[in-house]
Amino acid sequence: MADIAGILKDIERQRDLLNEVITALAPLAGKGGASAAFGGGRRPLSAAARRKIAEAQRARWARFRAGASAKASGGKTPKVVRVMSEAARRKIAAAQRARWARVKQQKVA
Repeated sequence: MADIAGILKDIERQRDLLNEVITALAPLAGKGGASAAFGGGRRPLSAAARRKIAEAQRARWARFRAGASAKASGGKTPKVVRVMSEAARRKIAAAQRARWARVKQQKVA
């Protein structure tokens, strides 16, 4: 058991050393980009850049909402309203009452 614990500790030390080497060499090989080499984080944006981004996003949402309202008001696909006649409604209601009567009859029996 002690041998396995020692071997495990040795492998972990080697792994840590390899991770350090990989971290140091990755930016030189072009992996991880400049942010990996210089501490990471976001690039700061100027107030003007943030304003442009916000205006563009507002415009996108406005276009989206305009499309949604056009569809709701009957733009591309008009909503089809199906009207059922009184006779058809009475027929369906009678059939449903007959079904429920059969169900109740089966419960009694």
